[in-house]
Amino acid sequence: MAGLTAVRPAPDTDIGLYRTVRLIRRFEERAVELVRSGDIVGGIHPYTGQEAVAAGVCAALRGDDMITSTHRGHGHVLAKGADPARVLAELTGRATGLNRGRGGSMHAADFGLGILGANAIVGANGAITAGAAWAAMQEGRDQVAVSFFGDGAVNQGVLLEAMNLAALWRLPVLFVCENNGYATTLTVADAVAGTITGRGAAFGMPSVAVDGMDPRTVLGVAREAVDRARAGGGPSLVECLTYRFDAHHTWEHKARVRYRDDEEVHSGRQRDPVVIQGARLTAAERELVDAEVESTVDAAVAFALESPHPDPVGALDHLYATGMRARPGGGG
Repeated sequence: MAGLTAVRPAPDTDIGLYRTVRLIRRFEERAVELVRSGDIVGGIHPYTGQEAVAAGVCAALRGDDMITSTHRGHGHVLAKGADPARVLAELTGRATGLNRGRGGSMHAADFGLGILGANAIVGANGAITAGAAWAAMQEGRDQVAVSFFGDGAVNQGVLLEAMNLAALWRLPVLFVCENNGYATTLTVADAVAGTITGRGAAFGMPSVAVDGMDPRTVLGVAREAVDRARAGGGPSLVECLTYRFDAHHTWEHKARVRYRDDEEVHSGRQRDPVVIQGARLTAAERELVDAEVESTVDAAVAFALESPHPDPVGALDHLYATGMRARPGGGG
């Protein structure tokens, strides 16, 4: 194992960025396999193709900075440093998961790493991010909070309200829109009036659209926004133009929903974040990283499948922060 330490450099280096995008890619590919085998029940929203966004943004953060995520959140959680084995155990509903098998694919969280949770409600995490940033500022902590959301969230009132408060109170927030062109099957052109960056500009915050397929490009823009927020300069909006290689949700693999033609998908795949970042490494470096990532993901799969399911006796535990336990049978 001693040689593998060479492939775990700082995440904001070229080799570090490559390791992150490669880890996310292989994790998602294996997770899809576990959906097909029935080990992950209910399916997932694959993040394949969008890895550069999570890798670049999270590489600009400190360990104590905070993120909130979306229904398509595995990439963000992994990029922020979550243990792949515990993430996969969560997806498979095991007691060893990040949230003891209770959160599943769309609600993974690890407060110790600043991961305040993925969120299945579109746009809802913006308010959580603003609240976390406000609390940090009130307590004199120089933490930055990041809200990841998709293009489908930019028309949700709660997100716009969060942007307004963040700008009004100059909160240390980075709003990151992952514009993959579709809100499920609805195109951005059919859903969004004006522009996404225009939403942020309307609140007076710096807003920019960037190439979301290049990890290094995303890192550069994110680092500037994070540094500005930490120095008291207030929030920013970064629109990352990216492309989802796989289905919106794995149910599409069976339903065969046709809203993108083969030519579009083929064209979208031509700029692969893993290939783009891998080209910046030597063949030997890529081989070393690939081997370490494969070993890590293999171990994560084994850990998840060998872990026990939660005991139904404890199904009502952990519902309340106070430790109060819900009464069986409900109210009345």
